Amino acid sequence: MRQALSAILSATSITLAVAAGLLPLSSAQAATAASTTAQTKYPIVLVHGFMGFKDILGVDYFYQVPSDLRKNGATVYVAAVSQVNSSELRGEQLLQQMRAWAARDGVKKFNLIGHSQGGPTARYVAGVAPELVASITTVASPSRMTVEDGNNPVNDLITNYSKLTTFFGSFVAWVSGNSQLPQDVEAAKDFAKEVNAFATRFPAGVPSTYCGLDGKEFEAGMYLYSVTGNQPKTNAWDLSDLAMVASSVPSDGTLPVCSTHFGKVLRDDYPWNHIDEMNHIFGLLGKGAPDPVAFYRTQANRLKLKGL
Repeated sequence: MRQALSAILSATSITLAVAAGLLPLSSAQAATAASTTAQTKYPIVLVHGFMGFKDILGVDYFYQVPSDLRKNGATVYVAAVSQVNSSELRGEQLLQQMRAWAARDGVKKFNLIGHSQGGPTARYVAGVAPELVASITTVASPSRMTVEDGNNPVNDLITNYSKLTTFFGSFVAWVSGNSQLPQDVEAAKDFAKEVNAFATRFPAGVPSTYCGLDGKEFEAGMYLYSVTGNQPKTNAWDLSDLAMVASSVPSDGTLPVCSTHFGKVLRDDYPWNHIDEMNHIFGLLGKGAPDPVAFYRTQANRLKLKGL
């Protein structure tokens, strides 16, 4: 139970800190393009994970990432999908938003970047509407899962504390201004099963074996990349570290490194945990750890150089 409660603390501590005004407001609206480093041909779409949000009071789930990308020339959209639900339903929500952006702004394709459950969410869109997707980059997102992979605090929370999970999912949706988003903890319980079903249903980029490194960089007309951290505990001052669990295999405190291999693995040993990967909480990292914001900028530049 302690691990499950720690997981709910991690999932909501960012939200509570933002709501209480403890985090500085994002300067995304004031940012102006200072360079063209991240100026991709197609817009970038950031997709949040389980219990995540688009932004709260101007503070991003991908902390400081959208403003940095825009400052460096990128056009960035940030998705708002259900906090607690299946990746398929979240994918349908994302697809609707992408079609609306495409119609409004004349966009032909998008570069999708998803953290955690945001990865399978993005891959669903690529599977059902590949014409809209130029690339996918998954950040600590599973492409295959074993039974052991499902034994983590988040799964424990969903399975054993469903009412609490639904409540906090609804709270995050409300405080982020998206109270209309449906929360379905029963659908979320099948996450590992759904991930493995996606590996068969949407095989592009998925390695031939669990932990394999033979996922293709270019497949089905899309460029495919993945990255993850491998350090569960990184900073004693970071509240989210309380929910990160060390394991007998390399992991970021939530997902084993092996489960996250997809497409071209850019790196699977960043000294980050599952929350560091989107630069929260307060951007606190381990000593000497590379800046996650710089990773997103570098990845945008990689996509730019590919003509994407």
